[in-house]
Amino acid sequence: MDPRALPPRLVIDPSLPPDISAELRSNLHVLRLARSGWRMESSRNFTWLFVVPGLLLLLWMLTGTGLAVTAAVGVAAFGLIRWLSVGAYNRDTRRKLRLAYEYANYYILPEDLDYPCQVLLRRAQRAAEAILGSRVHRAGLIDTIDNRVTLPEEVWQIAQRLRKLSAMHAEHGKIVPRDLPTGLQDAFKPYSTALDAAWTSLSKRVRNLEQYAKQVLKADKVFHAHQRLEALAARAPDYQELIADTVRDDMARAHLKELTDQAKQARKLFEESILEARQAAGELLRPPHA
Repeated sequence: MDPRALPPRLVIDPSLPPDISAELRSNLHVLRLARSGWRMESSRNFTWLFVVPGLLLLLWMLTGTGLAVTAAVGVAAFGLIRWLSVGAYNRDTRRKLRLAYEYANYYILPEDLDYPCQVLLRRAQRAAEAILGSRVHRAGLIDTIDNRVTLPEEVWQIAQRLRKLSAMHAEHGKIVPRDLPTGLQDAFKPYSTALDAAWTSLSKRVRNLEQYAKQVLKADKVFHAHQRLEALAARAPDYQELIADTVRDDMARAHLKELTDQAKQARKLFEESILEARQAAGELLRPPHA
């Protein structure tokens, strides 16, 4: 499946404590239950605590045989264990559900967004992933900003605004009739214009993030070539010796100069690509109205 067709992933406020964030992230189904308003009633059924002793006593009085009591004990023990395990599962589920409700404003599910907003969020996530997964990021070569902090925050801010825009899109669609009476179109236009302006602004913000990712990936390719050239540079004396042994002195000097120029050119391209990536990062952090 084309990754571009996939829905966005869960987005969690990066300011949450790591343990809370991990708990929310590992219980996506519970988050969806909470978002739908589902509640789990607390059930404390202590029937087994009275039924088991009563059943044993009744069987002993009626039969007076140890076999019946043994069978009853087995059945009762199985039921009691099952009751305890179900109770533990329910308690854990209620705890997770309470957490999902408590932090309901700190996570955004894919279904919180309409389809166009889902696509835009997915683009932002892909761009952030590309940057964080790049060689130049792992090597600390684009450290003008702390990507591990800035990028999750950027994606979260985009997701929050897309969620609000999705909700307002839905509300607008319910309020505004499809067939407007003649002469009233202009009265509704400012509201649709405001939604369009918000969408344009968010789209530009995502494009800035994608531009940063594009420059980082460009730097990655040059970095990869630069590493290969560095490996060859370590063997330069061997190449120089080979040239000196096999060609005339004037040709040897030309070949040696060519090797040196190629190394300088590769380093220049690498430095330029890193600079472009850093400039793109600066554009990403620039205030929208700057």
